[in-house]
Amino acid sequence: MMESALTARDRVGVQDFVLLENHTSEVAFIENLRKRFKENLIYTYIGSVLVSVNPYKDLEIYTKQHMERYRGVNFYEVSPHIYAISDNAYRSMRTERRDQCILISGESGAGKTEASKKVLQYYAVTCPASGHVETVKDRLLQSNPVLEAFGNAKTLRNDNSSRFGKYMDIQFDFKGAPVGGHIINYLLEKSRVVHQSHGERNFHIFYQLIEGGEEDLLRRLGLERTPQQYQYLVKGQCPKVSSINDRNEWKVVRKALTVIGFSDDEVEELLNIIASVLHLGNVQFGGEDGGNAYITTDTQIKYLARETSKNASVIGLLDIYGFEVFQNNSFEQFCINYCNEKLQQLFIELTLKSEQEEYEAEGITWEPVQYFNNKIICDLVEEKFKGIISILDEECLRPGDASDLTFLEKLEKTLGGHAHFVTHKLADGKTRKMMGREDFRMIHYAGEVNYNVNGFLDKNNDLLFRNLKEVMCLSENKILTQCFDREELTDKKRPETAATQFKNSLAKLMEILMSKEPSYVRCIKPNDAKQAGRFDEVLIRHQVKYLGLMENLRVRRAGFAYRRRYEIFLQRYKSLCPDTWPSWDGRLVDGVSTLVKHLGYKPEEYKLGRSKIFIRFPKTLFATEDALETRKHTLATKLQACWKGCRQKAKYRKMKHSAILVQAWWRGILARRQAQRRRQSADVIRRFIKGFIYRHQPRCPENEYFLDYVRFSFLMNLIRNLPKTVLDKSWPTPPPALVEASEHLQRLCMQNMVWKYCKNINSEWKHQLEQKMVASEIFKDKKDNYPQSVSKLFVSTRLNWEDINPKLLQSLGSEKMKYAVPVTKYDRKGYKSRSRQLVLTGDSAFIVEDAKLKQRIDYSSLKGISVSSLSDGMFVLHVTSDDNKQKGDVVLQSDHVIETLTKVVICADKINSVNINPGSIKFSINNGKEGIIDFTAGSELLIAKAKNGHLSVTAPRLNSR
Repeated sequence: MMESALTARDRVGVQDFVLLENHTSEVAFIENLRKRFKENLIYTYIGSVLVSVNPYKDLEIYTKQHMERYRGVNFYEVSPHIYAISDNAYRSMRTERRDQCILISGESGAGKTEASKKVLQYYAVTCPASGHVETVKDRLLQSNPVLEAFGNAKTLRNDNSSRFGKYMDIQFDFKGAPVGGHIINYLLEKSRVVHQSHGERNFHIFYQLIEGGEEDLLRRLGLERTPQQYQYLVKGQCPKVSSINDRNEWKVVRKALTVIGFSDDEVEELLNIIASVLHLGNVQFGGEDGGNAYITTDTQIKYLARETSKNASVIGLLDIYGFEVFQNNSFEQFCINYCNEKLQQLFIELTLKSEQEEYEAEGITWEPVQYFNNKIICDLVEEKFKGIISILDEECLRPGDASDLTFLEKLEKTLGGHAHFVTHKLADGKTRKMMGREDFRMIHYAGEVNYNVNGFLDKNNDLLFRNLKEVMCLSENKILTQCFDREELTDKKRPETAATQFKNSLAKLMEILMSKEPSYVRCIKPNDAKQAGRFDEVLIRHQVKYLGLMENLRVRRAGFAYRRRYEIFLQRYKSLCPDTWPSWDGRLVDGVSTLVKHLGYKPEEYKLGRSKIFIRFPKTLFATEDALETRKHTLATKLQACWKGCRQKAKYRKMKHSAILVQAWWRGILARRQAQRRRQSADVIRRFIKGFIYRHQPRCPENEYFLDYVRFSFLMNLIRNLPKTVLDKSWPTPPPALVEASEHLQRLCMQNMVWKYCKNINSEWKHQLEQKMVASEIFKDKKDNYPQSVSKLFVSTRLNWEDINPKLLQSLGSEKMKYAVPVTKYDRKGYKSRSRQLVLTGDSAFIVEDAKLKQRIDYSSLKGISVSSLSDGMFVLHVTSDDNKQKGDVVLQSDHVIETLTKVVICADKINSVNINPGSIKFSINNGKEGIIDFTAGSELLIAKAKNGHLSVTAPRLNSR
């Protein structure tokens, strides 16, 4: 019940906005919506009005079990739901024999269409049924896909936006079974057929036919399965949408047409009309010299030419567009908002009427409610001779140069000074900044709206020329001829304008609704992105205002916030008073009076009617509900203590006998468990020994347990001792049966570690490893000091920019320095040592002395590089003898010889040109002479000229090879 949910009101809010303490606060209203939305409670009442927030996800609250839960149950005995509204309307129709209507409103994307579907589904499942009734139910349900196909389209706000208002009468027989229905539509957006804004589509049926129609059908209609081929389908530049499956929807619509009674021939004729519209959109015209026009697309014309109950109770279902305010509002928004003004007027009148009738029935004095009467706005639109529609019609019918601007001038002249009307010309300076010169502003019940008059006259005329009607009447298509009455051809009276037609149909709708008992569903869109769980407070505040919810709540709360029948109120709260607990034998009104006096109700907090109690303030009800919850808790504690005492007495008497039984039972269990464990242990040992004996035999029943255990043990040991790095080559020894598998696992493990290692290498480290690979390829196991270089990182350069003379850098020009290192150069004659710098670029190696460039060696002139196998840092750069710029080979010594030579061979691309000599190195001196460097192992590094004229190098041996 609603009352039982009040204990959790801090978390989930209240189920009825009437019970809000601060009912005039819009902040409190929206916060209550937020709490309930967060808990997936999308329905809330304002008295008998249902507020529904679109969850944008499937909720498990529409099953057949939920329908049964609400069937035949009092409105407030279950939580708010669309099914409660549906069932209440149905029961009122059956018991009071009065027609009902359910009014569903809200902006595009708020869930109006889904709400109307849920109402129809509820009646289809819960109402009495027979063979004929089942057919009617199916037709009621299947009418929705057809209406949506021909009247819904993708817009920027909603992928399935209803572009028309819909009123459906569901007719029930005396047994309460649905026996038929009737549908009226309002203000279909006909202009969408020929034009769609960017990001929007035409009506669904066009895309469904092209995407889902059978090949033979499309061939008969002259259509291609490409929506981009048709002008009327590409104006919005989105003929295909990922969230819409046109092919599947076509199957649903095609089946629905059959269910609601269309024969195959009628379906064919209907589709012929749809195809004709597409062909018309592709017709193109050319001009002749005489000023005549001719058709240039014969193919399109070829296909176009082929077009030559008993007295019953009723529940009406109104799915109508909500109040609309866009950046640019035109004739359509004017009509839609006029419709909402009329519905708001009806809503307030019926709500006040319902309240007054209930007060009078209960004998409680009716206190007049102050509210905004929007009749002044309705009159502004519809009043004869002076209303906006009358002025618009007059401009459309009068001779002369009537235009949208003359219409605006006429409005200013006739309506200037009206409290709810203003134009740019009539406005003050502040208002003018917010209006265009072609706008007029109406102050609606929901707020201010600017309407641009451009297009008002054309849209209001909405005339179909008589000769076109004649052509339509001559068509052989039966459906098309039914749409155009031949009697209209002889009627000389000018057809009514679109606004007058809409005003008249709206007046008839008001008559229909006034004759019925209304129920209301107000739908709210929580966000524009259609995301589940997202609550956009600004957008919701906008809708709360335009739906008039705060005004509705204020009217409903003008008197008493809560009312209940005496028997229900007394049954729930009688335990709070000693005089009414456990039962009350007197009159119900006396029992309720006794109860509220005991609870301390003040006279201004409540009134007692003939059959109901009326409570003015929610806080009074909250205090009563909290007291009931406290009593329940206290009573539960006492009952628990009493029950505990009784159990202790019984427990003592049975304790001894029970202890004996438990002991015997437990000892038996322990003995049986021990015996079972022994049998299992003996069986395991027996199988293990036999398996060990047969372990070298092929797998058989005798050894399978042992072999499985050995394999399991190996795999568990392997899990605990897997290598941790790629350098770790350890691996557990496998049993004979797993040698092949072990090798495969080892390869996979190593591949995985290598893959992980490589995956984590960054570009800098990759470059380092590439250099180390080159060094390994050249020097590993060949040069004595190579192992000492492995652990040391190669640096990008051994000399910084500030270590090199700027004049030298300037002389390099555009050549970028890749590496520089200090070296010692030995003269070719005398072998005198001199400090130099070796600088590498992309094309050459440079020998530098301070700012002076001593020698340049192009990589193309570099024949090879020689180095000893000892730990010294000596190396020779051999250059070609035919290069006149070179004075001969260059003898150098570096403290970082492995790094230096690796850099040289990478820059020069001479990886295969390094010679490692164990004894001596010959090098060229200019004029064809040769020099020799002798290398010997010793205890320390010595470099000197020997007596034989050679350069002698003694180097210690660091590693034995």
